Amino acid sequence: MNKFSRVITCTAIFVTICTSLYAQDRKEDRTDWRERVMSEKIAFLTNAIGLTPEEAQSFWPVYNQTWDERGKAQFAVMKTYKALEKAVDENRTKEIPALLDEYLDAIKERDRVDASCADKFRKVLTTEKVAKLYVGEERFRRQQIHKLHHR
Repeated sequence: MNKFSRVITCTAIFVTICTSLYAQDRKEDRTDWRERVMSEKIAFLTNAIGLTPEEAQSFWPVYNQTWDERGKAQFAVMKTYKALEKAVDENRTKEIPALLDEYLDAIKERDRVDASCADKFRKVLTTEKVAKLYVGEERFRRQQIHKLHHR
């Protein structure tokens, strides 16, 4: 089997998994929703990057680890943002400078984590495929937002 056939086969498997998740006749809870979105994301990114089965085997464990790191960093940004927003809305001027510094530090940490993740991706993928990953993630995010707006 050539590389193109393997990528198509791998993508078809992921699409089948996604389709079977849609076909389930039960009320979705939050976990089911996350699993469905992650299955869609795996299929979308596998296709967008053009991963071979061998690349996928080494890439997805790294991606899953970095996904957790990136999520924690983004959570910290949002947490500090909400605290800053509340202080601004309530006009607590004495607290604002410290909260602003915390927010900006959280953004710097998120950016540091993102740069670290890119380095990890480059160890298992070519630079071109890493670029396709970032473009694919943004396209997937936009696709999901579009779906939400058109329900």
